[in-house]
Amino acid sequence: MVFDHSGKVIATHQIEHRQITSQPGWVEHDANEIWSTTQTVIARALMKANLRGSDLLGIGITNQRETALIWDITTGMPLENAIVWQDTRTRERLAELPADIAELIRERTGLPVASYFSASKIQWLIENSQQVRDAIGQGQARAGTIDSWLLWKLSGGIKCGVHATDVTNASRTLLMNLATLDWDDELLTIFKIPKALLPQIRSSSEIYGETDPTGVFGSRIPIAGILGDQQSALVGQACFNRGESKTTYGTGNFTLLNTGTEIVRSKNGLLTTVAFKLGEYPVHYALEGSVAVTGAAIQWLRDQIGLFEKTSDIDALASSVSDTGDVYFVPAFSGLFAPYWQSQARGVIIGLTLATTRAHIARAALESICYQTKEVLDAMIADSGVPMQQMRVDGGVTASDLCMQLQADVMGIEVIRPQTRETTALGAAYSAGLALGFWKDSDEIRSHAAASTRWSPESSQASRNRGYARWRDAVERSFNWAN
Repeated sequence: MVFDHSGKVIATHQIEHRQITSQPGWVEHDANEIWSTTQTVIARALMKANLRGSDLLGIGITNQRETALIWDITTGMPLENAIVWQDTRTRERLAELPADIAELIRERTGLPVASYFSASKIQWLIENSQQVRDAIGQGQARAGTIDSWLLWKLSGGIKCGVHATDVTNASRTLLMNLATLDWDDELLTIFKIPKALLPQIRSSSEIYGETDPTGVFGSRIPIAGILGDQQSALVGQACFNRGESKTTYGTGNFTLLNTGTEIVRSKNGLLTTVAFKLGEYPVHYALEGSVAVTGAAIQWLRDQIGLFEKTSDIDALASSVSDTGDVYFVPAFSGLFAPYWQSQARGVIIGLTLATTRAHIARAALESICYQTKEVLDAMIADSGVPMQQMRVDGGVTASDLCMQLQADVMGIEVIRPQTRETTALGAAYSAGLALGFWKDSDEIRSHAAASTRWSPESSQASRNRGYARWRDAVERSFNWAN
């Protein structure tokens, strides 16, 4: 995506890449495919904007945070497929960790011990791939999240690639100490990961390096911003101050609440994480609630079940009925995240009768997104003590007007969608632009933020309470299925 000074999108291009699911619980990406499609979307976005690479002031990168890979710096090739944040292959191994070790990890990182995060993925690659171990032994291996992979490739790869990441991505690995903002030696020992394998941790807004002039941009351009996708959306929504929050709807849902420079420990199943660190300014922290499957449930209904042909078809189908007919869909395909952290939960569609239609199931899928989001927001309100007056939302699922109306009804508060729905990409642009002086400060960025559409609740409190109670009943039916 190419943005101008007002935050307006000048041009965009996107390509969906493959989810590789060779075994139950395994989710992988081909890092070479990601690099190839990255180059393609850059070239086509520039072409659509009638721009050359040299016309750009700088580049920001944002990425799925916990997805991890290891590559060879002499060949520039991944040594294995990247293991995606949704992958659960290390769940049993992590369950064997002693309680005192799990508590130490939570205290240092702000995160529960879960296969969701990067550390056990990197450990699995080391222990299960001979070529990874060989490359480590020869000093040729490097590990990182996808931002590190793209930074390394864009900045020259095997010639002069920069191996770095930012604090937001590092905070999602189970390896970074929240207080020191550096790799923690004791955590590295627990997961048996060599420190030399990992990237340097830097701020979210600074010049990390320049693009290779022989690459897709054709010139040297500063790479000046890196933010994990959810933190990037927080910046893209201009939530720079303590108490401001956003919810991003993607394959999963993620809500972040800016807690300022204070590390707030959750008592309600939320994560404590880094919100951002803009250059030399103090780091900001956040509470985060994650829902594993939201938009991915719609993709599942489309691709695996064949309920409709295009994702955009779901609104018309779900709108053809006035309610779900008491059908509830709990898409716990890989377990449940906050506030349950039930790794052995599995998906449930409950309440089916002979009168149930495709439309009821489609509407239940949209409602499942809203109910899961409510659970996270309720926990966030309990931890912070701050009542929520409105929801700021972004991401692909927010294109569904019906889903956003249902969200307002479930929450009982106003839902606000910004003009630029892809605030994740916008946040990466903001972080790079701040480092390069394109925007003076966060106040100037805030002046560009504008709401696009608002939804107010139309349901009664009684119907809201009944629907939520039935949802909680359905969730309980999903627990412990994967014993």
